[in-house]
Amino acid sequence: MGTMNASVSFSQAVDCIATRSGLRATPAVQAYLGGWQEAANAARRESGRCCSTVARASNHSLPQRGFCAQAHRGAAAGAAASRSTRAASASASDAGSGVATQWYDEEDYDVVVVGGGHAGCEAALASARTGAKTLLLTLNLDRIAWQPCNPAVGGPAKSQLVHEIDALGGEIGRMADRCYLQKHMLNLSKGPAVWALRAQTDKIEYATVMRRVLESTPNLYMREGMAVDLDVGPNDEVRGVRTFFGITFRCRAAVITTGTFMNGRIWVGRQSMAAGRAGEAPSTGLTEALVALGFETDRLKTGTPSRVDSRTVDYSALEEQKGDPDVRWFSFDPEVHVEREQMSCHLTRTTPETHRLIEENLAETPVYGGWVDSTGPRYCPSIEDKIVRFKDKSSHQIFLEPEGRHSPEMYVQGFSTGLPERLQLALLHTLPGLENCKMLRPAYAVEYDYLPAYQCDATLQTKRISGLFFSGQLNGTTGYEEAAAQGLVAGVNASRVASGAALVDFARESSYIGTLIDDLVTKDLREPYRMLTSRSEFRLVLRSDNADARLTPLGRELGLVDDRRWNLFQGKQERMAAEAKRLGNTRVQPEAPVAVAAAAKSGQPLTKVVSLEEILRRSHVHYPMLIEHGLGGELSPAEAEATEVEIKYSGFIRRQSLQQAQVAAKSQRPLPEGLDYMSINTLSMEAREKLARVQPKTIGQAGRIGGVNPADITSLLVHLEVLRRGRDGDRSKSTYQTAKQKRKAMVASIRADREAGATPLEAAEEPAVAAVA
Repeated sequence: MGTMNASVSFSQAVDCIATRSGLRATPAVQAYLGGWQEAANAARRESGRCCSTVARASNHSLPQRGFCAQAHRGAAAGAAASRSTRAASASASDAGSGVATQWYDEEDYDVVVVGGGHAGCEAALASARTGAKTLLLTLNLDRIAWQPCNPAVGGPAKSQLVHEIDALGGEIGRMADRCYLQKHMLNLSKGPAVWALRAQTDKIEYATVMRRVLESTPNLYMREGMAVDLDVGPNDEVRGVRTFFGITFRCRAAVITTGTFMNGRIWVGRQSMAAGRAGEAPSTGLTEALVALGFETDRLKTGTPSRVDSRTVDYSALEEQKGDPDVRWFSFDPEVHVEREQMSCHLTRTTPETHRLIEENLAETPVYGGWVDSTGPRYCPSIEDKIVRFKDKSSHQIFLEPEGRHSPEMYVQGFSTGLPERLQLALLHTLPGLENCKMLRPAYAVEYDYLPAYQCDATLQTKRISGLFFSGQLNGTTGYEEAAAQGLVAGVNASRVASGAALVDFARESSYIGTLIDDLVTKDLREPYRMLTSRSEFRLVLRSDNADARLTPLGRELGLVDDRRWNLFQGKQERMAAEAKRLGNTRVQPEAPVAVAAAAKSGQPLTKVVSLEEILRRSHVHYPMLIEHGLGGELSPAEAEATEVEIKYSGFIRRQSLQQAQVAAKSQRPLPEGLDYMSINTLSMEAREKLARVQPKTIGQAGRIGGVNPADITSLLVHLEVLRRGRDGDRSKSTYQTAKQKRKAMVASIRADREAGATPLEAAEEPAVAAVA
């Protein structure tokens, strides 16, 4: 197409848009039609709107967004010879003489991450560490990695996520180890599958150190701003992120991690205000832009308790909760294993007066008063929910936890409420030890927009827009750890979209991260999702101690694990393998001191020569006993414990590993892309609707969708087999028809040769030659 034809066609399109929207074509649009320099000068003087306004007025239809971007690209093309590569883009920016460098194409990135919370930080770091030029765009640079609720990391199932993130090369585990105030190991009386490390952290130090990490990471840039829209190309691909003040950062992939900020509103009793969290403005406009692109949104609610002044607490009435003397670590990197002085937490309980005050004022809370109907987290209920749901309980535990080494603020865990501020202090005064406390910050509830995660696939890329990823509370989860895990996966895959590499997903049976994401993208969740050990079918295999053995090789392959961490990992695995072999080969007599001690501890006498491995398998016998008798190896405490677990539970682990492999083989059977589920009459109507909505990638994923029962999966497998046989039959028929056509052609050729006067010998040899061919 010639230049004149292209200009006329685009001019007609601009006229059409202008007529529909009632706006005139701006200089930016006219720049596409030629004479860009004159138009650019007029655009600088223009106080009106650029063509993105035209697109908005035209209801964001895709062709109009395409026209808008096309006009801008045309203007940029006049200022620079080409914008097909980043180098050309940079040269255009350096020239500084075109419209694009002023108000559209300020900077060019591989990946833009929106939001600086725990998901955003992990996403930005993962993207930058894998080589992508990355921008972290956040509302407030002073609130990077802020912990607006409890400043703590870990706990049941959450600690497994943190260990896995660290094994892959993420940051949250290192941060918790650097900034902890107290550490405590949970569930030690149970099996190793549910052991959980929890750390209370210094929230101010945590945010400060994380920002320092981000600022020192190559390829990573930060910018303060509010994202309000996306630039989407004609093929439904992300091309940029637009801010409230009109700057569009071009990118090849974008990760949205807005937390509780999208149209956030906080409630204290009947009073409310627009806010993402206390003291911070919400993010507005992005929800509407995503809805215009066809995404479904909904509302969720969470809350945080009041903070009290630690100097006004009567500690004599509280039960002290000290940290563990033997400090354990989230990170497998010994560089951050630096012990610090620990601070104590304290325990108090609700009283009958607490319950009475809440029951008499339930109507003053947003939920029970009826003016907020968003769903809150099931596993982190408000104190009024506890009183209503568990009427048989006369008391509930309340923990007082420090928020920093140099801050008087104490977090009142288990006491979040939506009651009015005038009642909150009276409620606090009913707790033993807090009779005379001063409240520093009131409790509040916050409701916000989220996007049900079934709209993403297992890579966290959205199904509707390529290169666009959602992660964190935006996907309906609750907790820093769940957000960080999603952020890492989204960041890695965004980087791979930008580089053209294949995307990575985590199988459900491979990790807690895989379980988390599989639950999110296959289940239509309508309440905040929290990770639990019970959600994993293979928790004995997916332990914290072996997270590095499971995932560090993958982190290395993805480019997240550097040479130093990789060498540390290989050294650890070699030491543990050598020690396991030594324990199996070293044998002791029944009268040996270690054998006598093991028999006394386990209550089972030894009557024959046994290996140290067999001794270690006995109940109540642990690796430190071998060390006490001079039979220990050259292992760190964590390595020794992991070796013991592998030996002691080897039978169970072997059985579950076999089950894991069998499930993976069956569940990973792929489903055809674009399969028309509504036409499969043998499926229940609910299954058809759910399958059509989620569009699962595998049989296993289909079976985990709510509303799809085993009979539906059987029907689906039968349908796939019918399709396969039909394809095989068509292929066989096609092969048969091709052979038949060849035979006909051969006979026709022989006849033609005979008619042309071929000799009898030639005629006799011809079929044989053809048959060989």
